[in-house]
Amino acid sequence: MIPGLSTFRPALLTVAACLLLGASAREPAPWVEEARSHEFTEDGRERVDLELVLAVDVSSSIDETEARRQREGHVAALADPDIISAIQSGGYGRIAVVYLEWADADFQRVVAPWTVIETEEDAQIFAATLATAPFISGRRTAIGAAIDSSVTLMEENAFEGVRQVIDISGDGPQNSGPSLSLARSRADTANITVNGLPIANVRQHPFRPSVSIDVSAYFENQVITGPGAFISPSNEHDDFVDALRRKLIIEIAGLDPTRFLEPAVRVRNG
Repeated sequence: MIPGLSTFRPALLTVAACLLLGASAREPAPWVEEARSHEFTEDGRERVDLELVLAVDVSSSIDETEARRQREGHVAALADPDIISAIQSGGYGRIAVVYLEWADADFQRVVAPWTVIETEEDAQIFAATLATAPFISGRRTAIGAAIDSSVTLMEENAFEGVRQVIDISGDGPQNSGPSLSLARSRADTANITVNGLPIANVRQHPFRPSVSIDVSAYFENQVITGPGAFISPSNEHDDFVDALRRKLIIEIAGLDPTRFLEPAVRVRNG
């Protein structure tokens, strides 16, 4: 068994069980059934407001506690009422989401596959899938490979989004894998926005590589790209859920990030 997994999975499963019990206790409103009249392109791709890849760092600089907080953070954020309202406010009233964990150049693992979310119940089912998946840690940090894999996931899925966004979360710089610059260029060419959730972490494990750079500045200058790209930093994983929730609402609703982020955080316009 993976070290720490016995404490990692029960906490997530408890959250997921509560979410699913809450969903089963409510009857869907009549308008929800109408919202399920989906639209498709001529080649059969389902139209959504947003295609979103949640690309989460599980390299060796992420310890078991941090990994648990990232999983639990996404479980909590996806079922947040404000997130559901943001989804339902879109033109199609639905988004497509996939959860990818990444580390080394050959370590990109889909934990929760592409799922259409348009109701609270959809979000809770996706969160439950995420919560029940086993955690596996990688070693090095190949951000370029993560972006490449995310672009490929979008190219090969069954959706046609008005917008396409890749969320990259992590607590350190690239130290292996294919060119990060070329991966960003590929995303730019496809008109895909890459946003960042840099995690500032001053805690160091004696058997893990240290991170001594300004992670937020690195993500601003080296990672994010595309129309309206921005970062939503978190501090030592403690405010990860708030940073993630803030970022998701901006992305899902297509809001102007300059109105909702601190002035010191730069936003790219292309």
